[in-house]
Amino acid sequence: MISLVVAAAENNAIGKNNQLLWHLPNDLRFFKNNTWGGVVVMGRKTFESVNKPLPGRLNIVITSNKEWKADGVMVAHNLESAIMLAQQENFKSVSIIGGGAIYEQAMPLADVIFMTRVHASFDADTYFPTIDEQVWTLSDKADFSKDEKHAYAYSFEKWVRKTD
Repeated sequence: MISLVVAAAENNAIGKNNQLLWHLPNDLRFFKNNTWGGVVVMGRKTFESVNKPLPGRLNIVITSNKEWKADGVMVAHNLESAIMLAQQENFKSVSIIGGGAIYEQAMPLADVIFMTRVHASFDADTYFPTIDEQVWTLSDKADFSKDEKHAYAYSFEKWVRKTD
């Protein structure tokens, strides 16, 4: 199974200057719950924004730079080889965690999208692709109000690819 795990604003903004646009502690838990013990695949810029391998997961970083390497991660040079690496390591599920170009490439391959929808719009330089409701069904949604720890209202959404 291939899943996309993302936090996106109402306008699909996901980042600016290689940084997240908000801090929502419950989103971090949602992310951890949906990726722990599995494989996370990310682009090099996303990895550099995190600045270290995510614990409890096999980390695969996609980069076109054949010389690039980092401790604690496997390197792939395209999405297909990243997925093959995960399968060779006997993982049945792969979580794609960004950035924008990697999400765009992975969208046609994904089975499910785990999204934190932040109920605000932001100026950004990186966006999540539009979810085509002809292709995807919203199968689960939980809404949360802003509070002292969360500056924005948000929803946890699960989108599942429609079957023919």
